[in-house]
Amino acid sequence: MNKKIFCLAVALCVSVFFLISCSGGKNAADIAIKAAEEAVNATKAEAVKIVPDEVKSLEDSLAVVKEKFVKGEYKAALEEATALSAKAKEVLDAAKIKKEELTRKWTEISQGLPKMFEDIQGKVDGLSKLKKLPASLTKEKFEEAKATLASAKDEWAKAQTSFAGGDFNNAVSMATTLKDKALKLMESLGMSVPEAAPASAPAAASASAPAPAPAK
Repeated sequence: MNKKIFCLAVALCVSVFFLISCSGGKNAADIAIKAAEEAVNATKAEAVKIVPDEVKSLEDSLAVVKEKFVKGEYKAALEEATALSAKAKEVLDAAKIKKEELTRKWTEISQGLPKMFEDIQGKVDGLSKLKKLPASLTKEKFEEAKATLASAKDEWAKAQTSFAGGDFNNAVSMATTLKDKALKLMESLGMSVPEAAPASAPAAASASAPAPAPAK
């Protein structure tokens, strides 16, 4: 996001108040609306795939402001347009935070999921070579597991494409579902399910704790 756009929007919104006394408010409102529209469009370009509902709300608010201007409600249009520029900045900041959270979650899942698929495929290949399946695994369940694995791999490719295209919400949602699916597959095939990584907070706490005194 180019910060110059928001700086310009803020500067314009501040300056319009000085025009009210000599313009009756119309020119000031017009300038404020144009500044707000630039801010909303800039935010939309950066945040629509991260916080679509918030961006839609900005667009709806901008439409309302423009309608008030057309009706001659210049004072209200001016005030709301000025507030809208500030709101657009808030939405952009929120989108940035959410993008960081989604990226972090995606990284966590994507580091382990391909290895899980690889292990499951190895297990499937091994079972396929047996003359007789384990008693705990019927032929029907085994065929279902193979089909599920193939489908999951296709879905993983789609999730990666979504993430690369900036659709972080959809990518992380798909990845989370696929991880759950992989875990269930491992269980159904009698595989050891990987343990969850230990929480970072306790680890940090233990690292900062003083070392025990030597025994006397």
